[in-house]
Amino acid sequence: MQTAPLLPSTAPFHEEQIAALNRVISVTTAEQRAWLSGYLAGLQAANDPHAATPAAPPAKRAPLTILFGTESGNAEALAAQARKAAAKLGFAPKVVDMADFTPAQAAATENLLIVASTWGEGDPPQRAVDFYEALMADDAPRFEKTRFAVLALGDRAYAQFCEIGRKIDERLTALGGARITDRIECDLDFETPATGWIDTTLERLNAEVGGKDAGASVIHVDFARPGAEAPTRARPFEAEISEHVRLTGSRSTSDTHHIALSLEGSGIAYEPGDSLGVIPSNDPALADAVLKAAGLAGDTALRGALIDRLDITTLTSKQIEDFARETGTQAPPAEWAAGRQIIDLLETAPGKLSAEQLTALLRPLPPRYYSIASSRKAVGEEAHLLVAGLRYVSHGRARAGVASTDLTARHREGDKLKVFLRSNPHFRLPADNDRPIIMVGPGTGVAPFRGFLQEREATGAAGRNWLVFGHRNYLHDFLYQLELQDWLKSSLLTRLDVAFSRDQPEKRYVQNTLWDARADLYAWLKDGASLYVCGDANAMAKDVHAMLLRILADQGKQDEAGAKAELDAIRRDGRYLRDVY
Repeated sequence: MQTAPLLPSTAPFHEEQIAALNRVISVTTAEQRAWLSGYLAGLQAANDPHAATPAAPPAKRAPLTILFGTESGNAEALAAQARKAAAKLGFAPKVVDMADFTPAQAAATENLLIVASTWGEGDPPQRAVDFYEALMADDAPRFEKTRFAVLALGDRAYAQFCEIGRKIDERLTALGGARITDRIECDLDFETPATGWIDTTLERLNAEVGGKDAGASVIHVDFARPGAEAPTRARPFEAEISEHVRLTGSRSTSDTHHIALSLEGSGIAYEPGDSLGVIPSNDPALADAVLKAAGLAGDTALRGALIDRLDITTLTSKQIEDFARETGTQAPPAEWAAGRQIIDLLETAPGKLSAEQLTALLRPLPPRYYSIASSRKAVGEEAHLLVAGLRYVSHGRARAGVASTDLTARHREGDKLKVFLRSNPHFRLPADNDRPIIMVGPGTGVAPFRGFLQEREATGAAGRNWLVFGHRNYLHDFLYQLELQDWLKSSLLTRLDVAFSRDQPEKRYVQNTLWDARADLYAWLKDGASLYVCGDANAMAKDVHAMLLRILADQGKQDEAGAKAELDAIRRDGRYLRDVY
């Protein structure tokens, strides 16, 4: 039974009245609260001489389907936001994942809002693949009875910016759909433009279908416990670093650290598979170089913004175009941006921007997300992160990852990090504790699987656990080696396969290990095992996917089409899950 307060301290009652009301409301049933709500509304109307004449019974609320395709969770969050806004206008909205919908179902809807992310180099999110391919197929249904609008999410650092949203928008038009409003394409700082688009689109649709009149008699009340709001990107929690340990050896070419954060008092209740969003800071030295190149050295307020608020490590074609327009210089070709940053662009025409122009040129500094490497059942009010500092050289200049070097090089125990939770409900342990699992996690991709194993140990799960781990050198890069070997001895870890790419003349990766173990891998999958992959999306995840197809073809004695159909069936069954970045 719920005993927590239901009325906020800001309610228009005295403190003792709030306490008394909370005592009553906290033990009522939903039916009792509904009756009380109607009774009070009727009482108010009966005793108010200025009350309006009761309106006629409302018409049937206009249906609205809000369909999302997401990889990181942003599209899903915006779909939920649109649902709340639509309900307040009197619509009857429902939110649906593309993984659970077909184009035929979408074509049967009267009003359709789509929030679609683009992943990598113009790909649909993994869970949206089936819907997207069916929509693009020659036999896709007609949408002549459907009003629609598309909100596209992407990252301008990639050439195929918002490609999936654009193609869906164009395809629905070609199939006879009627646009409610023009498509919007949002970059990483999507919150403000997306919110404006949602409001405008719903208002326009409301004017067309009369949703406002239909819901005019509905009063929406959000009950929230005071102080119970979870941290968000806009309002992060400052978590103290309780442990900061380098895991890789001194001779390793990788600088990987285990970082433990105290979440005490945060309200962050993560599950294995979730990620923690970190609000990073830029390298002060890079901020100074940017100021110098722009001719703005000495501007302390702008320096603070460059360190804490603005993105100074990426370069997009739009920024090149905007810079050329502001400075009157010849814009480099779009492909010039590859591997470069804003500092490179500023040095092509140094000292020609004002503080306002430079600020307008830059994007907000986005958070970085790290898979949580722990289970709360094992570590309590903590979250563990596994972070590899990224350093490289491009176009003759030394570069560094924003958050990775901020966390590994500029933070130590006792410091605080601004964090918030990003739930990942589509990367979870099986509900059946007896189900076997196969985990493929090279490098820092092992992070969520450490959390999985801690969780399975704490809950006494009987399912078999197989981990495939890879890195560069056994002696220097075997992350969490002692823990993994202890779990292997205790039989929590049924099997551990490793691939250290630099320990032999011919490089060896996790996909090679999978091939060597193909018979056992196939047997585990036939036994109902769930297969998880975490790590680099551009190379590792693609190579592992290709190897899985090869293994299914070899072991199943089938052609490429048959192997693809079998892997697709495993994915649709919720047994092939990826957390790639």
